[in-house]
Amino acid sequence: MTTASTAPWLLVTASIAATYVWRGAGVYCATRIDPQGRLFAWVTCVSYALLAGLIARMIVLPVGTLSSTPLIDRLLAVGLSFAVYYFGRRRPLRAVLSGVVVFILISALRDAMG
Repeated sequence: MTTASTAPWLLVTASIAATYVWRGAGVYCATRIDPQGRLFAWVTCVSYALLAGLIARMIVLPVGTLSSTPLIDRLLAVGLSFAVYYFGRRRPLRAVLSGVVVFILISALRDAMG
């Protein structure tokens, strides 16, 4: 039987144990995966597809506060980010920051106008 003071510690200990079990299994499996193999290429493609899908959903069907912004504002910020990425030495951080700044500026201008 656990008391109210030991229950949180048991949960933290169980969480740590579960995390390290899966990390250990990942390390064990990673030594056996060929990074040039077909399985690794498939996993890479699936992860890129999931990321692209999540980004597209955030732009087209956002939730929360982002859903109150017009679609054109989000598209302009993303378009500028792509342009900065492709014409600016392919630096992801620079592209993301430019998109965020443009989105904030567009939103601020839209709010100031009424």
